[in-house]
Amino acid sequence: MTGPDGAGPESAPTGDAMTRLLAPGPTRVMGVVNVTPDSFSDGGTYADPADAARVGLRMAADGADLVDVGGESTRPGAARVDVAEERRRVLPVVAELAAAGVAVSIDTTRAAVAEAALDAGAVLVNDVSAAAQPDLLALVAERGAYYVLMHARGASVDMAKRAHYGDVVADVVAELTDRLAAVLDAGVRRDRVIIDPGIGFAKRYEHNWTLLAHLGAVAALGRPLLVGTSRKSFLGAVLAEPGGAPRHVERREDATQATTTLLAYQGVWGVRVHTVRPAVDAVRVVGAWRAAEQAARPW
Repeated sequence: MTGPDGAGPESAPTGDAMTRLLAPGPTRVMGVVNVTPDSFSDGGTYADPADAARVGLRMAADGADLVDVGGESTRPGAARVDVAEERRRVLPVVAELAAAGVAVSIDTTRAAVAEAALDAGAVLVNDVSAAAQPDLLALVAERGAYYVLMHARGASVDMAKRAHYGDVVADVVAELTDRLAAVLDAGVRRDRVIIDPGIGFAKRYEHNWTLLAHLGAVAALGRPLLVGTSRKSFLGAVLAEPGGAPRHVERREDATQATTTLLAYQGVWGVRVHTVRPAVDAVRVVGAWRAAEQAARPW
């Protein structure tokens, strides 16, 4: 499902971490480190940058291909933090992980934060604004950086109000097509763009499942897909407790690994998860399954 690579990873500098990660291979595992007090899953757990860096190093040791560091919550209803505070949270973590040889993604919508993170060694800019910030796109283009374009509709604080679609698959693909054109018009190289369908961002329960069932339509845009389902509320709804209350976020890991396995079997480029080792194991099992399928074919 990865799709064609445009100019191809061979155009990237020799030894570049993303060249290796975008080459054909198994589904990549991106570990999530939120250096925030209020993220939906692990808010406050790693609010201290030193703790966050230790967690990121452990994720790398557990097999994460990348570690995604974010300093601002994107949970529904989350308010913004100022740019200085966001930088204060993430930069020590990015710098320590990069110095240890970890491929680091910076989760931000701000050019100032992205620039500082790239200077500190980040290799990927993960933009959850749906390419809404021209200065961020200009920076990515100028630096020749790798970039994640995620589908979203406005800021987290009120995104639930925008979860209305005629046909969620057609609408998301159309909106991503438009935003991808904006990204390329800004000078970002096509071969450095990864697309995220934005599971949980301005989407209701049924929208998320429909998108996951039709990822091929998103993959038809011709860029690798990064998908984040980890611990999200639509999984909690499937696992509703007696009485109908969604299962608490910390008890959604098994469901997360089920989606990770299915996504890896579909061939998505990457999965974004909070717990790395089970995801790495799931990807390896899928690889063994696919190898057995290939070996069993009579032709």
